[in-house]
Amino acid sequence: MLKKRQKNKVLNKKGFTLIELLVVVIIIGLLASLVAPKFFKKLSASKQKTAKAQIELLGQALDEFRLDNGRYPATEEGLQALREKPDDLPNWSGPYLPKPVPKDPWGRDYVYKSPGEHGDYDLYSYGRDGQEGGEGEDADIVSWK
Repeated sequence: MLKKRQKNKVLNKKGFTLIELLVVVIIIGLLASLVAPKFFKKLSASKQKTAKAQIELLGQALDEFRLDNGRYPATEEGLQALREKPDDLPNWSGPYLPKPVPKDPWGRDYVYKSPGEHGDYDLYSYGRDGQEGGEGEDADIVSWK
């Protein structure tokens, strides 16, 4: 009889009840709903900062290209001219980028035009939506601002 009581006590002390588990899951869900929006705001802001930083670095490489060759790469040559020598450029001393030309943080190619409408060249990303214009996270990130 004593063994049976001890066995029942052991059985009663194993695990959690369904109610206890549901309460814990609800608490975790509430905490996640408070933290997630702030986290995703930071994520989108960091993508925009990354795009600005990449555009500045590409701009520096473009300036080095111009110093060596007397001009910026033509639109047709594109940013690839920073990695691979275009024809008829005897002073090209690249590659001007240590790695391949990066995609923007949303996985698309940067838009490059030379001559540009806003200067010697225009370099930009269309932002999250991939379309010209937009506000907030969808705003274009440009080299001339």
